[in-house]
Amino acid sequence: MTPCIVLSLSRRAVDELADRSEPLRTHLERVRNRARPAQNKHGEAVMRLAAGHDGEPELPGTFADYDLNPREYELSVAQTILRVHTRVNDLYSQPMNQLDQQLRLTVEELREQQEADLINNREFGLLHNADLRQRLQTTGGPPSPGDLDELLSRRRKSEFFLAHPRTIAAFGRECNRQGVYPDSIDVDGTRVTAWRGVPLLPCNKIPISETNTSSVLVMRTGEDHQGVVGLHQTGIPDEYAPSLNVRFMGLNAKAVTSYLVSAYYSAAVLTPDALGVLENVEIAS
Repeated sequence: MTPCIVLSLSRRAVDELADRSEPLRTHLERVRNRARPAQNKHGEAVMRLAAGHDGEPELPGTFADYDLNPREYELSVAQTILRVHTRVNDLYSQPMNQLDQQLRLTVEELREQQEADLINNREFGLLHNADLRQRLQTTGGPPSPGDLDELLSRRRKSEFFLAHPRTIAAFGRECNRQGVYPDSIDVDGTRVTAWRGVPLLPCNKIPISETNTSSVLVMRTGEDHQGVVGLHQTGIPDEYAPSLNVRFMGLNAKAVTSYLVSAYYSAAVLTPDALGVLENVEIAS
């Protein structure tokens, strides 16, 4: 169902390695003989409960399974050096402040890079951090209403889809072909296409492959809902915006002032079912 790499080793080769290595042989024997605790469908230890009893029976003891070594997320950074000649500030700061405008444009470019990283970064990007059980393939190539229904059925409280504009257009064509009409809802004053009340938001940072295939993401957000959350650090030195600072670097001999502009960010998927991906979506008309 998903692209993968499989490595195989014959039983004979394993036995030969174990015969030559006492520690390996001991380890294999220990693994074979150890008692396996009861597990639920998520691979976690089953919580032992008593229900429907009367009287005063002895209640079972239990504990909640947890990760002893949880994943640690480091904030990524996007940086650039903004250079402004002093005469620009001296002579052309009316009717608008030139430095503020150049900073605004620089910050917008950094935010564009931040958006691209949140989608595509190998370490924390959403496309690469979806659980394998939440990765689906299309039934026929183009994104169909049935494919989006399957995505929605894998999670609760789905808040929005993310798809390339060309993918959304392909979904519209598939709806027309099947005689189905998607919804249209208001998001921050803009009418957008929706399916089952969940908006399809355009994101041109989702890549399109050479074979004209792309992906559709659906997610639940927020810490309270155990969804996808953005990570940042507020209160940093010389903060210009949350988790973004501008630092004065000095003035050189050519009267050019330099400012270091840095944005810090990352993202985390708190539970596996918070994020789903529909892969290999054909978008060619």
